[in-house]
Amino acid sequence: MSVVSLTSAMDQHDLLEDIRSCLKAGKPLRRDIGKTGRLHIDRPLPFLCVHIAGGTQDLAARDIVSANASYLIANTLVEVAPLINAVGDVMQKTFGAFMILDVGEMEHDILLADDSPYLPHFDVCVSASDQPEMHDTMEAFIKGVCDAEVLFRTPRITAPRPEDDPQIKLHKAGIHFPCMNVRYAPIYHQPESGAVYPDLRERLIANMSDAGLQALAVYASRTGALETATHRALGRKAFVDAVRRADRAIDDIASTFDFLLAVTPINAGQAFKDFEKSGYAKEPHFLYRPLAVDVEAQKRKLYSIAFEHLEDPVLYRLYREKQQETDLQLTMLQALNTHRFTDFSRALYGPVEDSLYALAEDVLANCTPADGTDEVAMADCYEVAKNARTMIEAYQDVSPDFSSRVDIRDDLPPGMMVTGSKLLVSRSTVMERRRIHALLSHEIGVHLLTYFNGSAQGLRLFRTGLSGYEGVQEGLAVLAEYLAGGMTRERLRLIAARVLACAAMLDGASFSETFHLMTKNHGLSAASAFNLTLRVYRGGGLSKDAIYLRGLAQIVAHLRNGGSLDPFWMGKIAAAHFPVMQELAQRGLLRSPDIFPAFLADDSAQKRLDDIRNGLPISDMANL
Repeated sequence: MSVVSLTSAMDQHDLLEDIRSCLKAGKPLRRDIGKTGRLHIDRPLPFLCVHIAGGTQDLAARDIVSANASYLIANTLVEVAPLINAVGDVMQKTFGAFMILDVGEMEHDILLADDSPYLPHFDVCVSASDQPEMHDTMEAFIKGVCDAEVLFRTPRITAPRPEDDPQIKLHKAGIHFPCMNVRYAPIYHQPESGAVYPDLRERLIANMSDAGLQALAVYASRTGALETATHRALGRKAFVDAVRRADRAIDDIASTFDFLLAVTPINAGQAFKDFEKSGYAKEPHFLYRPLAVDVEAQKRKLYSIAFEHLEDPVLYRLYREKQQETDLQLTMLQALNTHRFTDFSRALYGPVEDSLYALAEDVLANCTPADGTDEVAMADCYEVAKNARTMIEAYQDVSPDFSSRVDIRDDLPPGMMVTGSKLLVSRSTVMERRRIHALLSHEIGVHLLTYFNGSAQGLRLFRTGLSGYEGVQEGLAVLAEYLAGGMTRERLRLIAARVLACAAMLDGASFSETFHLMTKNHGLSAASAFNLTLRVYRGGGLSKDAIYLRGLAQIVAHLRNGGSLDPFWMGKIAAAHFPVMQELAQRGLLRSPDIFPAFLADDSAQKRLDDIRNGLPISDMANL
């Protein structure tokens, strides 16, 4: 990337010609201006967001402006006025209209003491040139600022004194395009020390950026320059290199450990035999794999990742959330097989809320067990693995990138699990043959499919999973079992029983107490109850298994509210990220899923989806 000092007429002439050439060809443009400035235009747009730093550094205004798809940051207005005019001339000819959004900070906030008992408003000073469309543009910005969700101080909109209007400086510099000027009080600085309130700074950047986009969308629409379905479609459509570096760095750290594999006992079979021999009274002793990750070293790397230069408030939040989640997972590994592990588990997966507990009880009460008189054909691990490879091959026919391996393992309890791009099958697995397709739809049709679709998004974050993604993932996976026609009463009851077991564990019940709760109160066999209780008490107490029913309830509510499942196939996302995924898709940063679950192609699956949308209760979602 070139660094342009603008110290000579030749330098400036070459830069201006370069800019005009790129813009006329519709090419993206990113040039450093001087030591601290930058021009970034990822595609032709009828606006340019500008921040004149005036020698200051680390102002939030710089981040507000750089969050846009078309921006300029410079030290002085005079040195870049020809550059602004060059961009404006080309864009004016392209769109028939062009405006400047000029953003800066006031020097001071209202004087407050650090121990002030109240938080007053903060000033946002707004002015605009006198074209009719600029009045509407300014009104849209003001509305966006005032409507934004705030937790601390509310904005007060003011106008500059005529002699202080930033418009004057623009005119003196020879810039005559329509312009809106914004100056806000630096409320993210602590009153006396000047130190930064990080959360307040982040919220200010996000709110101001979004209000700016709303204003720019109104301008584009009023002038006929551009029509968009939503103002967020005017946002960035390209990742800067800093995003890719941060993405690789955080993924490299997450790849140094497999959280679920690390907290899953390797001696489940022997532990059950010993527990059975004790009359189901003696607490089982579980063994774990040696921890293969240096927790302290990975945490140091984790917090050395630079997120300050991502130039995108949405991505900044996503990576900060992932950083915090990864930190918590590393902390849990450090506390493996101790009482502290349970406390950290509660922080990661949350408690069992009253509504979820009530739903679990409702399922157990209304989904009665099968009579058990019919003989059911069983399948071993080899048959399961064979079917898994066949299903993977079918997905590979749709997308050659669906490259997954099936491993049979001796160190897992009965069942299957996905880790990265691999499907692991326990050698001790024995399951009903009629359930194979449904469970493979769970593991391959959801977990592996979203891994590979996430990989295609260009950022690894969407394949490893956004923070908190597991709830929706497991909810989708359980839904897949029902849609594939293989949800038995026993399976649905088991998913509900896991919630009650997690609640008992979090309330301090012992392993044997929870085991007997499952066998005596809810009719589970000894083997099923042991496997369930093992999952809940692994690592020292893991409340993850409550998320299956919670996630299913979230997906059901989403469907009943008219929502589509399509965005969930883009990658591994949480329910809270649904609006974020929509925004990134509207901005062109995310692509539609390459692969859709095969089980959805069946007419019977669509009929079952319609039943859910029409109010089918979860307790009735058993096919077999």
